[in-house]
Amino acid sequence: MGLDELIVTRAIIETYTEKFLEYSDSDVAIVGAGPAGLTCAYYLAKGGAKVSIYERRLSIGGGIWGGGVMFSEVVVQEDAKRILDDLGIRHKPYREEGYYTVDSVELACSLGLRSLEAGAKIFNSITVVDVKVEGKDEKVCGLVINWSPVEMTGLHVDPITVGAKFVIDGTGHDATVARIVQDKLNKRLNTPTGKVIGERSMWADPAEQEVPRKTGEVYPGLYLIGMAATAAHGTHRMGPIFGGMLLSGEKAAKEILAKLK
Repeated sequence: MGLDELIVTRAIIETYTEKFLEYSDSDVAIVGAGPAGLTCAYYLAKGGAKVSIYERRLSIGGGIWGGGVMFSEVVVQEDAKRILDDLGIRHKPYREEGYYTVDSVELACSLGLRSLEAGAKIFNSITVVDVKVEGKDEKVCGLVINWSPVEMTGLHVDPITVGAKFVIDGTGHDATVARIVQDKLNKRLNTPTGKVIGERSMWADPAEQEVPRKTGEVYPGLYLIGMAATAAHGTHRMGPIFGGMLLSGEKAAKEILAKLK
């Protein structure tokens, strides 16, 4: 059978458009497809929520891929091992008790696949430029988005809006959505200073404990997870250990599912 390039074109445009329109209004919109965001998406979708993920890069996985100094292995501690087991991600016990190594490429691929299998949808090459708000308290209820190449090249192209009952900032060190609320809405965040404080220097032990602890609603309708929670609350960074990221995503999913139900 011969191939028709125009059929290929129509198939791509029609299928993507249908998917985008279906998820243009979601229960939860996650900004950033890193480890916390993908884990959160998995548990949310598994729990019955309609989940859309917007990733500014072409690739998903955030900081997983490079492992530690481009050695493609990461570490997960005992507390988060059950999440690896739950998602069927292979891991090896290290000779020191309580530490497990995971191939970083396998972790990134598995988190993406599991979230998609659970029903979440990932839209890559999309940058969030603003938030949608409503009501007297200006609750966050969606995102304003544009193609990443448009933002990178500075083209004067207007963005579009998508809706969500809850928005999750999983943008890592940048805490992009929290900064938008802070700067554009001039609102106080639920952090010690009311603003994004910025992460502190490396100290893995307290950092890993603080990530899930600081995960939560930082402004009406807006949740922080992973390194975005670290950056906003001014806690320590942890380096190439990822248990806290997984636990953070799981915690946010549980809290939001409870509110949706």
